[in-house]
Amino acid sequence: MITRVSSAAAIGARGEGLGRAGKGLCPLCVGSDISAEVTQAGTGQGDLPQAGAGRVLDGKAIAVTVRAEAAKRVAALRQAGIVPGLAVVLVGDDPASQVYVRNKTRACDEVGLVHFDHRLPATTTQSELEALVDRLNADPRVHGILVQLPLPAGLDSAALLARIDPRKDVDGLLPENIGRLWSGAPRFVPCTPLGVMRLLGEAGTPLSGAHAVVIGRSALVGKPVAALLIAQNATVTLCHSHTRDLPSLVRSADIVIAAVGKPGLVVGDWIKPGATVIDVGINRLPDGRLVGDVDFEGARQRAAAITPVPGGVGPLTIAMLLHNTLAAATGT
Repeated sequence: MITRVSSAAAIGARGEGLGRAGKGLCPLCVGSDISAEVTQAGTGQGDLPQAGAGRVLDGKAIAVTVRAEAAKRVAALRQAGIVPGLAVVLVGDDPASQVYVRNKTRACDEVGLVHFDHRLPATTTQSELEALVDRLNADPRVHGILVQLPLPAGLDSAALLARIDPRKDVDGLLPENIGRLWSGAPRFVPCTPLGVMRLLGEAGTPLSGAHAVVIGRSALVGKPVAALLIAQNATVTLCHSHTRDLPSLVRSADIVIAAVGKPGLVVGDWIKPGATVIDVGINRLPDGRLVGDVDFEGARQRAAAITPVPGGVGPLTIAMLLHNTLAAATGT
């Protein structure tokens, strides 16, 4: 799993540009398999919900459910003689990275998934790290490999990640797994996009024929969530820093997914009445508050369903890491 903890990219000087999503504070569902997760989102062509309810999608409550599902799967696999294992590699002493790794290993413990922790000093060399990844690739006890980013200065993260066996790439971000996703035969789906699809399913949002506007084209969120929506027959507009007239595009959307890292970029009156709004952005304001990319209170007055920040997409990401590790353990 690859988790970026650097701040989000800057937005254009006039405010209409969009940063590259997935690089803000760490944002994140577990079912029987990837296809089941994706198709939990509505696929019919029924009428979209009408505005007025403004239902808040509780990511924390959904995460509790999906972790319980993961625990049942782990127990069943253990009975069959399969012990799912996740290797976690943390280099250096970055405080945020330590918190994120601790949360992930705690989640593994909660569901009975074995984790192999490799906490290395910042002085670790590139060759030492690559040798470790090679050993983890060859270790049959390890089904998934998580490298916590960013790595200390002087280390080549791209070269390191490229050495991970695609069958253990539980983040789903290596070229082979990205290609499989876009070709319609996914092995692993990146964790946050899969969490987004679970939220759409919980909202009962019809996808087939719907117009979805995805704001942000990162490899972590924007592009894979667009692929998942297209696979469910949605019509997707993928917006980025050169997109013209973003407000008009958002106003036409049945589904809005914001993943940029720009506080309050999407204002309330952009939202089409009855739309579903998924806010992936997590931004810390100078006063310490965490907010998303969407004006929550304004958008809630028009949306049929909306995720809060924090407490929306974020809690599902780790659950999806568990899901992908279980998929790696079973080869499904």
